[in-house]
Amino acid sequence: MSTPLADLPHQTRATLAMRATVPGLRHLAGHLGAILATGTLIVLQPPLWWLALPVHGILIVFLFTLQHECTHRTPFASDRLCDFVGHVIGLVILNPFLWFRHFHFAHHRHTNRAGDPELDGPPLETRQQWFWHVSGIPYWHAQIALLIRLACGRETPPWLPARIRRRAEREARILLAIHALALLTLLWSPLILWLWIVPCLLGQPALRLYLLAEHGDCPQVADMLENTRTTFTTRAIRALAWNMPYHAEHHLAPQVPFHRLPALHALIRDRLRVTAPGYAAFTRDYLARRR
Repeated sequence: MSTPLADLPHQTRATLAMRATVPGLRHLAGHLGAILATGTLIVLQPPLWWLALPVHGILIVFLFTLQHECTHRTPFASDRLCDFVGHVIGLVILNPFLWFRHFHFAHHRHTNRAGDPELDGPPLETRQQWFWHVSGIPYWHAQIALLIRLACGRETPPWLPARIRRRAEREARILLAIHALALLTLLWSPLILWLWIVPCLLGQPALRLYLLAEHGDCPQVADMLENTRTTFTTRAIRALAWNMPYHAEHHLAPQVPFHRLPALHALIRDRLRVTAPGYAAFTRDYLARRR
């Protein structure tokens, strides 16, 4: 059976897969500019400044979607720049980049089927389990535990190659050391509390809700048009998530950079099988199946 991507002319596929640095840097500048703006409000503390805390946190935790793209080395034309950005974001969101790259490759090889490491957690069969998951608390607990296991040499999943494991362990030790030093600054300044810790705690639920829509309740089959969902949403959310709401498109062609996914979507939209008209609509349907 042909796929939507295979049915496209060779030149079209080649054009879609072309990497470029300028669109990625421009988008990153906008994302970091928004973080700087909300961070400035938090530091200056004008009236109602606290309203900026969850917005600041959402902007920070959604850098995950850029780190995700960096695993594929698609947001910039330079592999080194992709890796550098991926490592920095991993430091900010407690997601070690080398470990995550191979975790994510395993996810692409076995999307929503046996062998997909994203399925290793407990299933969300009740609303109580959904609420606990969406709170973000399990995420932070799991990431801290992961960093400790990696740093101690006790993280040995089958999808993490031995040649990479030592580098990943070294990265985890560096991340833990930097975070320990950052936490020490709380002894004389609350800055990272209000610019990083509290906002990230407040923003993580939005990322959990967003990520559930990518594969949540999709059929556990090999067909990318069925095991992955594209969610139709606003331009602002697509920008925040680096166009990853076009998620079926991404799984069909992970070599296509984020800034070319809208073009790919336009070419194959009529062949998508699992979609949602928005994240609120997806969440309503998801919870309705858990009564």
